[in-house]
Amino acid sequence: MADSKDNYDLDTLAVRAGIDRSQFNEHSEAMYLTSSFVFDNAAQAAARFSGAEEGNVYARFSNPTVTAMQTRLAALEGGEACIATASGMSAILSLAMSVLQAGDHVVASLGLFGSTQQLFGNVLSKFGIETTFVPATDLAAYRDAVRASTKLFFIETPSNPLTEVVDIAAVAAVAHEAGAILAVDNCFCSPVLQRPLELGADVVVHSATKYLDGQGRVLGGAVVGPKVITDEVFKFLRTAGPTLSPFNAWVILKGLETLRIRMDAQSASALELARWLEAQPGVARVFYPGLPSHPQHELAMRQQK
Repeated sequence: MADSKDNYDLDTLAVRAGIDRSQFNEHSEAMYLTSSFVFDNAAQAAARFSGAEEGNVYARFSNPTVTAMQTRLAALEGGEACIATASGMSAILSLAMSVLQAGDHVVASLGLFGSTQQLFGNVLSKFGIETTFVPATDLAAYRDAVRASTKLFFIETPSNPLTEVVDIAAVAAVAHEAGAILAVDNCFCSPVLQRPLELGADVVVHSATKYLDGQGRVLGGAVVGPKVITDEVFKFLRTAGPTLSPFNAWVILKGLETLRIRMDAQSASALELARWLEAQPGVARVFYPGLPSHPQHELAMRQQK
């Protein structure tokens, strides 16, 4: 879904990627609040429902406002395509249900977001999908956890809330050697600070609820990666329906326009606060990758921008 603006700077993509103006030439992207779409004739309807012809059919499948948001985020992450979902957790679930089946095995880092741990540890196990959790920064543990049935590695870096930084390139190498794919939850950094696909990851997932919106207004999620994977995610979304609403997509589009400015300001504030806290006698330890005292500080400086 990335467009001809692929070679533009990230700041330009955050404002311009995904724009497809209507005949009214609106300055700000339009919000298409509709549940379904009309067709020129029955033959066109049949072609679109079958997938033989591109076009909007039903808002559970696609919507122009959602498509604009997907195109923009794919461009920011440097991915071929993006599928937006109703929340970050629905994005992870949609990915898992698209690339895994009964009998498959997942290697996941400890310290994942609590709901993500519940999903892999307790929900997917009901469908015959096993997960081995390993210490996030222990590369040998990832290797040791591999089985013949391993299909997916899933990491979150930096982790929430202890900010463990996982070596994306190194884990990607282990995953690919095992014939598996690596998915990275990038919601803590956003593509402004970290681009996992450039480091060897196969898929990026987001809770757009967090920094992509940035102002606590809406829920949203996304899966970004090659079409061979996102096409499967779309099939699940089309059937199961964890679809992002056009309103939420529009709000996230507006959030992406200021993503760089906000991330730069928030990072500067966080570093200043972390330095101050570290100097306080009553504070035992501060977990922040920007501090030299952080155990993965050097990796964070290489991996994050």
